[in-house]
This record gives sequence, C-alpha cells and structure tokens, in this order.
Amino acid sequence: MAGQSTIEWTNATWNPVSGCTKISAGCDHCYAERFAERWRGVRGNYFENGFDLQLRPNMLGRPSSWRKPQLIFVNSMSDLFHPDVPDDYIDLVFDEMEAVDRHVYQVLTKRPERLRRYARKRYGKRIIPRHIWIGTTIESGEYAWRANMLREVNVPIRFLSLEPLIGAVDRVDLSGIGWVILGGESGPGRRPMEISWAREVRDRCVAADIPFFFKQWHKAGTGRELDGRTWDEMPAF
Repeated sequence: MAGQSTIEWTNATWNPVSGCTKISAGCDHCYAERFAERWRGVRGNYFENGFDLQLRPNMLGRPSSWRKPQLIFVNSMSDLFHPDVPDDYIDLVFDEMEAVDRHVYQVLTKRPERLRRYARKRYGKRIIPRHIWIGTTIESGEYAWRANMLREVNVPIRFLSLEPLIGAVDRVDLSGIGWVILGGESGPGRRPMEISWAREVRDRCVAADIPFFFKQWHKAGTGRELDGRTWDEMPAF
C-alpha cells in the first residue's frame, strides 16, 4: 500500500512492510490492525493474511516513481524496526530513501532500541541525512525511555508521536527533539485524553521553540482545536 494520505502531518504513505505485533499499551486498538484484519482470508486481497508481518519488496521503488517532492510517512501499516524485518531488508529501504532525496521521509517506530543499533551499524559516527526524519511513539510516561534512546541516534530531526496519548507524559524529556505530534485515540474502545496532558506538552514545546502539531482529540467530531486554535507546526524542510 502506498499513496496519498489523510494523515494530517504527512502527504503520502509508503509501506515496504505491512503487519506488526503489539508491543505496548498504545497498540491495544491499532487502526492498521483493525483495517488489515477485515480482509483476512479474502483470496487475492492485499491483506489476505491480515496483519501478519510481510515484507513487500514490490513497494521498494515506489518513492522513485513520485516525481513531486512529498512528505512520506514510512510504514504507516507496520514498524520498520520490528524484530522480524531483516537488517538487509531495512538496508534496501534506507538505500531508496537516500537515493531519492527529493522527498522527506518520516520514519516512526515503537522500537527505538533496534533503531539505535541499526543506525550505529549503518552510519557509524556519520549523521543520517537531513531528509530522513526519525521518530518514536510514546503513549504515556511509562515509555519515556524511548525518547532517551532516540536522542542517541545521530539524526538532524528527531520527532515524537504522542499518539494515542493515554497518560501524562510530563516525565518525557524534550531536549534534542525537533518536532512533537500529539493526538488522542480514535476508533472503537478509544480511551480518553485529558486536556491537561495536551496542554502540558504544548506549553513545554512553546517554551522550548519546538514545533508542535496537535492532530486530534479523536475521530468523532471533536475537532483539532486546542484552546481555541489549531497547531500545525512542522520542522523546516
């Protein structure tokens, strides 16, 4: 799967891998799993195997076919750093991103420990190219350590996705972070997001001059405003 995206903070999605396994509380109501599992067992469907992890080598050259520069969210339907994705396959994904540098790639993972190992192996002391943004998801203060690991990756733009935000994240250190996305949970069984949690992050971003993007309360008509305005800030690119 690849193409134009309705995700507010990107232009397109590119999925050289699909499928994943749950790793933390933020995965409980995974939208990607819910979508893919609808098609399990439907012969010939792209998601015939549901949300089982699958490499999609047919998608590897897709960014090179898009002539217009875009913001591309890498693996909206998976996690590139899932333990079942081989390093040599991740190499192919990074080869494509490095070669087709007219785009900006947004690589997001819940597994920053493997990301850190991979970045050190591939780049050593070199800096990851600026058009490749690297981020991690933190859904509550319990996972504040993910930001600490992300800071150990030598990349110009590190970002945090605080979505679905299901707990306070006041313990998350924002130093060295270049962008913060925040949003509530959507879909069936969604858990509430306290306004105080969102305000606390927003205020810290404003004070530290970190671009802040408020994605949503949830997808049931409550909108994208926080304290009477939208927050659509992005890093310069």
